[in-house]
Amino acid sequence: MEQDHEFRFHPHNVLLTLLLAGLSMLFLALSAAYLYSRIQQELPPIRLPWLFFTNTVILLASSWTLIRAEKSYLDDDTSGYRRYLSSTLILSLLFLGLQVIAWGQLYQEQRYIHSDLSTSYVYALSILHFLHVLGGIPFLATFTWTAFNRMKEPVSVLVYFSDPSKRRRLRLLGKYWHFLDILWIYLVLFLGINMLF
Repeated sequence: MEQDHEFRFHPHNVLLTLLLAGLSMLFLALSAAYLYSRIQQELPPIRLPWLFFTNTVILLASSWTLIRAEKSYLDDDTSGYRRYLSSTLILSLLFLGLQVIAWGQLYQEQRYIHSDLSTSYVYALSILHFLHVLGGIPFLATFTWTAFNRMKEPVSVLVYFSDPSKRRRLRLLGKYWHFLDILWIYLVLFLGINMLF
């Protein structure tokens, strides 16, 4: 309980919370602008590539593996911690790669970023999300590299698992990652529902 209170009011957590609140407002504003443009200009709906839906499953899986990595950290389970962190990194890179292919599918259907406002919004929303996932990759990669390269001897493992600053950073990474997953689910649902009308 005391650790939760300390984490909640730690400057890094406060800054991250403000950042995520700002991102939420940005995506809500873009969503509202998209709806307004569609209604005002009577734009037809845009059909999302199926890879957008596949990527939803991949991001959910990456959230699950990161939760398991956090649990392994708390349980002092080095092999589980390594396995789940590396799985999260692989799934996140797979998401990024498949998202590029999804944009390629839009391009093949001759739906370019400048084709119409509906298509522009789909590109803008998905590219913004992509950039934020990409921005988190170095942090995730650093955790994974450390788990494999600095946690080899029992003493280094003990020091790592008992370091409160590392625990805090892992929680911050988890908070950021789960936010991006929820944001992606929102975007796919929002754009998917708009396909119906």
